[in-house]
Amino acid sequence: MKYEVKGGNLPVVICNLDAEEAMISESGSMSWMSSNMKMETTSGGGIGKVFGRLVSGDSMFQNHYTAKGGPGMIAFASSFPGSIRPLDISADASMIVQKSAFLASTAGVELSVFFQKKLGKGLFGGEGFIMQRLSGNGTAFIEIDGHGVEYSLGAGQELIVDTGYLAAMEETCTMDVITVPGVKNMLLGGEGVFNTVVKGPGRVILQTMPISNVAGILQPYLTTSK
Repeated sequence: MKYEVKGGNLPVVICNLDAEEAMISESGSMSWMSSNMKMETTSGGGIGKVFGRLVSGDSMFQNHYTAKGGPGMIAFASSFPGSIRPLDISADASMIVQKSAFLASTAGVELSVFFQKKLGKGLFGGEGFIMQRLSGNGTAFIEIDGHGVEYSLGAGQELIVDTGYLAAMEETCTMDVITVPGVKNMLLGGEGVFNTVVKGPGRVILQTMPISNVAGILQPYLTTSK
């Protein structure tokens, strides 16, 4: 499979497949495709996997697209202004990504739900108690809100992240929640009460425009007065 990401901050990934190669996507992600791409909608596993995808912000069912009779082409567009990031997934490089980040992947990648081990991390860290796990082997494409900035953390190296800015991290990383020090900082600093701490080793991808922040900024303009 060869791919190209186009569209700037309104991106689409265009995948060119060899005969019999297949792609997996969440329901409704396909934007356009060649006429020889065959679609099959499946549950992608038992009831547990279906429920896991649902609670992690994905659709209950998955669409499988296979190039029949020769090479095929299929495109998947982002649902929000930002970027599409390809991730190389392998047995040694599983990724934890934000809820609803998964866009599409090659057939060897498995999407499952990832629960934060400590409830407080999910309730106060801003990244959510439930995230998505990408494992297996292949290439996955995720949606990032705004631009993606990547860091490679060494063992024990930490990065403090404000609410909503964590897009993805390797499963070798861990995350925790800390309070902003000082009551005055909490009340007057404008940065909220909690931050997320990501600890290496592993890759971390941050995003510059969390959709939750955008929604908060737009809310006053969307409220209509009677």
